[in-house]
This record gives sequence, C-alpha cells and structure tokens, in this order.
Amino acid sequence: MNEVLRVAVVGHTNTGKTSLLRTLARDVGFGEVSDSAGTTRHVEGLRLMADGRPALELFDTPGMEDAIALLEFVDALAAPGERLDGPDRLARFLERPEAHARFEQEAKVLRQMLASDAALYVVDARDPVLPKHRDELELLAACARPLLPVLNFVASKDAKVDEWRAALARLSLHAVVSFDTVAPALDGERELFDTLATLMHAHRPALQRLIDARVREADERRATARRLVAELLIDLAARRERLEAGEDSEQTLQAAVEGLRDAVRRREQDCVETLLRLYRFRPGDARAAELPLTDGRWDDDLFNPETLRQMGLRLSTGVAAGAAAGVGIDLMTGGLTLGAAAALGAIAGGLWQTFGHYGERIAAKLRGHRELTVDDVILRVVALRQHRLLAALDGRGHAALAPIEVGEAGAADEVAERWRKADLPYALEKARAHPEWAGRQGDDDERAAAIAELATALH
Repeated sequence: MNEVLRVAVVGHTNTGKTSLLRTLARDVGFGEVSDSAGTTRHVEGLRLMADGRPALELFDTPGMEDAIALLEFVDALAAPGERLDGPDRLARFLERPEAHARFEQEAKVLRQMLASDAALYVVDARDPVLPKHRDELELLAACARPLLPVLNFVASKDAKVDEWRAALARLSLHAVVSFDTVAPALDGERELFDTLATLMHAHRPALQRLIDARVREADERRATARRLVAELLIDLAARRERLEAGEDSEQTLQAAVEGLRDAVRRREQDCVETLLRLYRFRPGDARAAELPLTDGRWDDDLFNPETLRQMGLRLSTGVAAGAAAGVGIDLMTGGLTLGAAAALGAIAGGLWQTFGHYGERIAAKLRGHRELTVDDVILRVVALRQHRLLAALDGRGHAALAPIEVGEAGAADEVAERWRKADLPYALEKARAHPEWAGRQGDDDERAAAIAELATALH
C-alpha cells in the first residue's frame, strides 16, 4: 500500500475535474478552468498536506471524449472464447498504437487510474444520463480501483441529482457525493473526504487528519476575517478630522468632508483586498449584486442614499431625513453635537445649498473647533457589507469563473439584523473617545481588547 493515498480525478470532458482540484487546493491558479471542452490535455497532480505531512495526492486527467468507440475497440481485442479480467483487457489496449493516437486522451486517463489507489468520477449533474457515461464507467471499473462519483454543479436549478444517483446505483455505485465546485457546501469537503475514507479504510487515519486540519484552518480563517473587519470598524469609529477655528467657509468644509469620505472608502477597500487574499482569491474575484466590485474595487458609494436603502438602513428624523449622510460634525464650543441630527444630511450629503442656510446660523452663534467623524449609519453599512462579503467568501469555490456575488442578507440573518436595528456595540462607542486608535498598527492592549470584543459581534 502506498503511504500517501493517490487518487485520480476522472470523468467526461468539461465536467469540472480541474475545478474540483482547484477548489480542494484553494488555488485559483491550479490548471486551466474554462467553459470550453477538452481544456485539460495532460495529467497534473497536487498534494494536500495536513499538519505538515502529505495526506492525499490528487491527479487531474483529461476528459474522456469517445468512451463508446473505445469500449467497442477494447472488446474487439479479445480473441473468441478468451476470458480476460478488466486490468488485463486494458493492458492489452494500452500496448496498441491506438493508445498513442486515436484514443490518446482516454489512454492517459486509464494509465493514471491503474497507477492510483482510487478515483473520483466527476459528473456534471446538469447533464442527462447518456450511454457514453455508462461506457465510461465500464471502462473505469475495468481498472479494478474503488470509484467514488462526485456530482458537480448541484446548486444549479438544472441539476438532475436524483436521476444521476439512480443511474449510478444501477451500476452498483451507491456511495455518491454531491460537491459543487463553484458553491461548495460548508460541510461538502468533509463529506467528500469522509466518504473516500470509507472506501479506502486503510487510509482513514491520514484522511481524518486532513479533515481535522481543514476544519481548524477554516475556523482560524473566519476568526482572522472577523478580526480584520473589527479593526476596520474601530478605525473608522475613532477617526476625527479637525477643523480649526475660522475654517468656516462652505468650500473648506466641503473639502474636509470629501477628504474624510475618501479616507473611509480607501480603508474599506484595503480591508476587502486583505480578505480576498486571506481566502486566496484575486482582487477581481468579488462583486456584490448591489455593491459591485469593479476592477477589484467596491463600485457603489458608501455615502449614496441608495446604498442605505438597500442595506435596510435609514437616517434619523430631522432635516437629515432621507439625505445621504455619513460625516458628523461635532461643534466643540459649548458641547453642542450635531453629528447625527439636523446638520448631518445637509453637510455630508452633497446638499450644500441647505448647509449654506444652516451654516450661516451656526457660524453666527459659534466660533470654535470642529471635528468631523464617521457617522453611525456608515459604520452600520460597512459592517453589513463586510458581513455579506464574509458569507460569500465562505461559500465560494476557487474554480468559479464569475465574480463572487454578494447577495442581500436575508431576514433570518441574525447578525445582519443586529447591525441594522440594535445599538452599536460598546466597543465602537469606546473608540469614539480614542481618536489615537485610528490607523494604529502598534500594540495597544485597550484597542486590542475592543477589537476582540467587536469581532464577536460579527459572528
């Protein structure tokens, strides 16, 4: 027995064999994935590690394109009355010139099957069951290796899962796994490895080690992601842009507000890019249905009223109602705070004519320092956007060709509902009193404790 389990990944052309390996390896660059048939033309392997030791070797193979003709050819090689078992029949075929010409692709598959301990037979569950599939399975069964069918693209509305399971059962293949390489279930990988371990009992310890390692990695990745989002929110809550006394002009204030807005946009974008790297995706691999990433950047504006509406958020009542807010103003003289009330929408939403009216009244009464802050509603929007992105990344396969689609959080999503309706976590309120926390990269026990506390609110 080989120390490391060797598994061939086989199947018809364009069923997602390379996609399966790409998703299991969490490597968007493995092999070549395309909608075109016959993309893989040679055998390519990868090794999955667990705790620093190899646990499983997987071998990508070309698609079987003409199994019907090949099965007829193999059957014709037997002399009348000759009785050969499966491996002997295939060995005779592999010695023929046709194995290097007409049936070259199929020969590569069968050679890898014979050199492996087992095989995963990848099926596009959207395809109907056809005679070519039965002939493929007969040829593969002749290799005398355990064969585990893997139903791909099961998340599609066109998937024929029951039809495929029934057809495979008629061929005595009762152990079948559903694993969508584009949108894998959270427990899909565990089910795949666990079923393989049932077929290859001698390799169960190594496969269980791989399962346990993958679970730990996923937990650590989610914890790191929540911490990154918590750091983002703490940073935004702590930010203050100070305007000195006398900087009362509409143009100066507008420039300051736009500067703070741009800083918020950049900081959120940095977090998005870091999360994509954490999950081993590329910058252009994500976009949101309502908040699209264009060329790797969030395209929808945090400070657009439509963004708030789509997130299920609204501003407080007053002259700010319905305005695109996002930047509060604290008037430091006399302790008067207008951040989340009347002046908010007028100042931060581009309604500069309205601000001109209220600004004259404010300036007539007060002369003192002002500090611009990120409004609570924008903190909620950022938290909701990042929460959606994390959910999308958890359900994303590394073989998907289309960008990540970040859908709207459903009503049953308790985390999203808390960010919409409940009071903001205390950690954010505390950050308001610590402007020195904004943008800090060094160690600060109090800031670190606030980040850890906030990360739990994202779970």
